[in-house]
Amino acid sequence: MLKTLGAQIKEFKRDSILTPIFMILEVVMEMVIPLMMASIIDKGVEVGDMQHIYVMGAWMIVAAFGGLLAGGFGAMFGARAATGFARNLRKSMYENIQTFSFANIDKFSTAGLVTRMTTDVTNLQNAYQMILRMFVRAPFSLIIAMIMAFRISPRLASIYLIAVVVLGILLTLIMTRTTKFFRQVFKKYDDLNASVQENVSAIRVVKAYVREEYEKTKFTKANFNLYNMFVSAEKILVINMPLMQTAIYSCILLISWLGAKMIVVGDLTTGNLTSLLAYCMNILMSLMMLSMIFVMVTMSMASAERISEVLNEKTSMENPKDPILEVKDGSIEFRNVNFSYKQQNGEPVLKNINLSIKAGETIGIIGGTGSAKTSFVNLISRLYDVTEGEVIVGGKDVRAYDMEALRNQVSVVLQKNVLFSGSIYENLRWGDMEASEEECKRACKLACADEFIEKMPQQYETMIEQGGSNVSGGQKQRLCIARALLKKPKILILDDSTSAVDTATDAKIRKAFREEIPDTTKLIIAQRISSVQDADRIIVMENGEVHGFGTHKELLETNAIYRDVYESQTGGNGDFDEGGAA
Repeated sequence: MLKTLGAQIKEFKRDSILTPIFMILEVVMEMVIPLMMASIIDKGVEVGDMQHIYVMGAWMIVAAFGGLLAGGFGAMFGARAATGFARNLRKSMYENIQTFSFANIDKFSTAGLVTRMTTDVTNLQNAYQMILRMFVRAPFSLIIAMIMAFRISPRLASIYLIAVVVLGILLTLIMTRTTKFFRQVFKKYDDLNASVQENVSAIRVVKAYVREEYEKTKFTKANFNLYNMFVSAEKILVINMPLMQTAIYSCILLISWLGAKMIVVGDLTTGNLTSLLAYCMNILMSLMMLSMIFVMVTMSMASAERISEVLNEKTSMENPKDPILEVKDGSIEFRNVNFSYKQQNGEPVLKNINLSIKAGETIGIIGGTGSAKTSFVNLISRLYDVTEGEVIVGGKDVRAYDMEALRNQVSVVLQKNVLFSGSIYENLRWGDMEASEEECKRACKLACADEFIEKMPQQYETMIEQGGSNVSGGQKQRLCIARALLKKPKILILDDSTSAVDTATDAKIRKAFREEIPDTTKLIIAQRISSVQDADRIIVMENGEVHGFGTHKELLETNAIYRDVYESQTGGNGDFDEGGAA
């Protein structure tokens, strides 16, 4: 874990080294001031030597200014190192997430990833800055002050030593008790973020079903759980301050009492007693700083583990050593394919799939909810890897291709595809960043999106709001189809992506595909038989298996499920799930 996190310091190593150097210099300046003060009292005030007072006073000012300067530089370099460290953590996590396969993404919740990149990174940033500054300053200050105290009076310095040992033991016990709470608290943050994210993204549904009170209750529960965890930890940590204050005041009283007796008998000077009291405060304040560091480090350990999980997560899919960079054509073949989302001991989602699709064919895919239609097409663009068997595209196993080259030639339009903030042109060019205006307009014409775009005041320069909230579901789907077409793919997969489009527009889109992109293999997942009955062949999925594969006419004659669905839909009183269950 430390190696993983340490690698993110990168270009901020110099700042990370300079910070502790300046903090040590600040401590040195602070440690000589009590000696100068003692000299002023013993050799200046008591003997009436004003020259000595002026000289030592001037040196005290120099030392104080030097300490202030060193502390300022230490704070500046520490802040730069810590914020840079946090920046690199966020950047590395984000870049690593982009490499994740769907199987990797399934391991982490969206809310969990957001918490890791925000709250967890902030915790590590604060902890790293404190480690660079206080974790160097506090022990160094404690050791130097202890040495100086023993040099003045070993007898009185023993009081510090006993206080340090006792406090060290008590602070260790406190930290041990609080660690378990901080390990759990960030899981509660995930729950809180999940509640907020779900509510905000689905706010229209919440209002439509008048579920505001339910959502408030759910958020309050998550928020209260987080509150309880922090309160439990703070109840233990609150003991820290009374312990420190008790130790400080006890040491001051004992040193003052014993020191006064030693002055009377001549074993100690007044200046030395003043220095000892100053070192007493230095030692005990250093202990207090150390206790704060332990609290911060304890909190950040849980964050460090969660961040390391993301940074160390390796994609379950990698390019082969010599990947194929060109997809020959849009032919597809499934050979003895079995697939499970859990690669080992998982329930199979697809079972014994064997079929062959020619380049340029239009294939309809139909089946009830949960029949694994989407899982089937996800294997073609290698969003997941098969558990057993082979998926062949363009005559080669998909695992032999460079993944970027494969996915550029296998374009997928999802039912719930996403539009991004920006103009219609900018959204379309996700398919091809270099696409001309004419190419964009042609893709929109094929997808029947030009019909509504040209009616907008700014047409293709119209701004799309976040998530495409200012266009209808059908308009959003048509824009997503146009975006996919701009990739000029050899295989086009429409995953129920015309479900929000009326039947007339659906027919126009299919007609345009048939006439304008005849060489592209088209796979159309649909619930409506009317969307697939003109396809060259149709796949009927049932419980993760191919229940039928043939033309519309052949399936009506040979496949009971398809026939029942067709009759129920043409009769106007059923959908696929109802028909499939008959």
